[in-house]
Amino acid sequence: MLKDYLTTLNNEHEKNNNLPEVIDLFSGCGGLSFGFKTAGYKIAQGIEMSQSAANTASYNLHWRDGIDKQHICGDITTLDSSILKSEIGEKGCIVVGGPPCQAYSQIGRAKLRSLGENRKHTNDSRGFLFQEFLRFALELDAKGIVMENVPEAVNYGGINIPQHVCEILEEKGYEACWTILNAADYGVPQKRERVFVMAVKKSAGHSIKLPEPTHFGRESEITQGQLRIKKLRKNKNFRMPNLSHAGLPAWVTSGEALSDLPELFPDASGIYHLYKPYISFEYNGAVQNDYQQRMRNWFGREEIMISGHGFRNTARDFPIFGRMNPGDDYLAASKIAEEILDEKCRFYSVVEKENPEMYSQLKKKTVPPYSKEKFHTKWRKLSYNKPSHTLVAHLSTDTYSHLHPWEPRGISVREAARLQSFPDGFLFQCSMGDAFRQIGNAVPPLLAFAVAKAMKENLTGIKEEGNKSGYADRDQTPYRGNKAELCSSG
Repeated sequence: MLKDYLTTLNNEHEKNNNLPEVIDLFSGCGGLSFGFKTAGYKIAQGIEMSQSAANTASYNLHWRDGIDKQHICGDITTLDSSILKSEIGEKGCIVVGGPPCQAYSQIGRAKLRSLGENRKHTNDSRGFLFQEFLRFALELDAKGIVMENVPEAVNYGGINIPQHVCEILEEKGYEACWTILNAADYGVPQKRERVFVMAVKKSAGHSIKLPEPTHFGRESEITQGQLRIKKLRKNKNFRMPNLSHAGLPAWVTSGEALSDLPELFPDASGIYHLYKPYISFEYNGAVQNDYQQRMRNWFGREEIMISGHGFRNTARDFPIFGRMNPGDDYLAASKIAEEILDEKCRFYSVVEKENPEMYSQLKKKTVPPYSKEKFHTKWRKLSYNKPSHTLVAHLSTDTYSHLHPWEPRGISVREAARLQSFPDGFLFQCSMGDAFRQIGNAVPPLLAFAVAKAMKENLTGIKEEGNKSGYADRDQTPYRGNKAELCSSG
């Protein structure tokens, strides 16, 4: 069974051995590479600043398949591209990656402003790390290039970064374009819009095709990316994303993504348990939809248990979460907190003017001390029947931005991974904070898979037909091995 699965994998790689090998810069935990690997590319190497993220990428891209390869952990500004040349085979390489977005993103800009005028976003050297990305891609003579970033990169101190990158690449002999893709259009249960630059050598003689959507949003709400498109179309290298939706299924919702995962904390008065990343749980029943089938069977055998299902202990706020309705934000949460405080005061016969000290203690234990103006959108309860809003790296600090749709708590690491389309066999053997940060920073694998398939056609001129699912056609024989042994090996 497992032998047959590995044989299938080997055959698939041989079938695609005409593809260039992938070099992943600013790789994070490897979401972009993972999508390319699923599409049949060989992952040659990656570079990442965080040791924890580099370890996660190394395990899931290499070690779990018995490949003795370690992502390079280091500062790309101090590294020479020659360290990667020996990793690249005769078919050449495709360079992919997402330079850090903190200097571009609205959240990152606000944080930098709070640190003083000298820390404003245009003074942040991370805003120019795309130059290091280009340095490596050009020095490695990449046959293809994919660069991902946040939509705010279109205006960094007056510079449109993706347009600027395309112009540089055109001068260097590449056909290049950029667009905005919404992960929800590619089967990810999350409305997440990101800029993608895609380029291939002009000598390849192929016009660039953008990924074809697999899902369609039936919501009337207009996204931020759609609002930008009218203005962005004026840029020479901007390409409209493929918006055809004939016969496509609806966006995957949070409820569809999470409903088969183990129950952790059904009642706000329950006892909190900190579950280590290697602790395994059985599923909450059988597969209920196609998305869950993908998440359980991505690696060609059915996962029988899941790990990395820990969540944060936010004891003061569990009762508030329990009373929030889907879609509620901090304004609703603060009103609920005041109601709970009033109930406690009546129960203990506490009057603020008569018992100021006791009242203060009750309020401290019940009501979050945050500004309603500043924290208006910082809390959000997921809606069962809608995709999640964008996951961000701030999950590493707290999970108030993504509260569970029906349990009174923040989402778990595994639930965040599900919302980002990381399959259940993709392991995060690190601290909870590191895992949340890695997931929030990552390119969703299903979106990466769609981009990788489009790049196949761009590189080879051959359109891939058939399989449109989120994982490669592989042996579906259920795997009955020792899951605990697999979890502990990372």
